[in-house]
Amino acid sequence: MPIPEDVTGDEIDKDVRQELQSLPKTLAEDVARNLVMVARLIDEDPEGAYGYSKVALRLASRVAAVREAAGFAAYANQKYSEALAEFRAARRMTGSVELWPVMADCERGLGRPEKALDMAGAPEVHKLDKAGQVEMRLVAAGARRDMDQLDAAIVTLQSSELASNSIQPWTARLRYAYADALLAAGREGEAREWFAKAVEADRDGSTDASDRLAEMDGVEFVDALDEGEGDSATGAEATEAEATDAKAAEAEAEVDGDSADEDLVDEEGGEERDKD
Repeated sequence: MPIPEDVTGDEIDKDVRQELQSLPKTLAEDVARNLVMVARLIDEDPEGAYGYSKVALRLASRVAAVREAAGFAAYANQKYSEALAEFRAARRMTGSVELWPVMADCERGLGRPEKALDMAGAPEVHKLDKAGQVEMRLVAAGARRDMDQLDAAIVTLQSSELASNSIQPWTARLRYAYADALLAAGREGEAREWFAKAVEADRDGSTDASDRLAEMDGVEFVDALDEGEGDSATGAEATEAEATDAKAAEAEAEVDGDSADEDLVDEEGGEERDKD
């Protein structure tokens, strides 16, 4: 797959670059450039990212960072079985538990929420950092909702991280998930409050909390493009009306002209009869 010339491979994280040092220099550069493309495209063009991840995987399948990138690319394309296999491979290579929450979410994607809940209660969770533990809580709450256990999902999300007033990278998503669970349970007043709190914490637009809040408040957004199209339609109708009026005026003028000619003929005929 083509890679833009401005992508050198130096853009990757230093830890990944260190992993690639086990490869021949030219090969390491090729793998690095493909990994950069995966990171660049995974949000906007998941299919493209998946394609580059397969190239990197073909070149260096024994590098943990490559297996991890391939896992996230597959995950972004909802290829959960493939993603889970790649994450497991990466974990075997590194011994890290960092991927535990996303592995559990793959189990949800495969229709196995019970397995995800088992993973949420496993010893590995205690080895996660704070961000990982919050992520695991979100996955567990999602699994509860998959099983129609709305009250349990709400309780799962109630935590010191949710109650904290400090804004962390996970705060907006945690508040949003809590608000969404409350709304699903019919607790609209509380849901609105937490969607508002999610908006306060969502500094990078990672959720659509503002849209959900506006929807609850009955605010409707009008697409500017639609407005423009409406104006164009109105303008076209006005132009057509003007053309119709012009034609009518022209026809009326012709009738008036004919009437004037007839009057002139009558006058001339009358003069000739008088002379006779």
